[in-house]
Amino acid sequence: MKDMGEPKLKIVAMPKDTNSAGNIFGGWILSQIDTAGVIAARELSPERVVTISMEQVVFKQPVFVGDIISCYAKVVKVGTTSIRVEVEVIAQRVDEFGSTICVNVTSATVTYVSVDRRGNKKPISEELKRIHGFLNA
Repeated sequence: MKDMGEPKLKIVAMPKDTNSAGNIFGGWILSQIDTAGVIAARELSPERVVTISMEQVVFKQPVFVGDIISCYAKVVKVGTTSIRVEVEVIAQRVDEFGSTICVNVTSATVTYVSVDRRGNKKPISEELKRIHGFLNA
């Protein structure tokens, strides 16, 4: 899990989150990705961020009821008002032999924009950029 960022969210996939095939609905997974990404982005924009785009969403493996989902998020780029976050989703489950395994199930790149309480773009603090390593000292 090196270079995946920090764990930002952990949740159990429940029966209410299934699609018609009985797997966990992709939209539910996207919601978890967005939540984890927001938590990471808020470290650079503590007041508020809004989601602008989700790119490179790749559903690699299905998620099943009972899987423990962990979302790892890492800020990879910071602009004047934008924050780009990479999110990896790992499912912890029990295999057919009763062993616990971890499976990389989904990944995405999400872009957020820092805004004020009225929803207007708000520049990201130079000090926060520096603290998080996105600005030279």
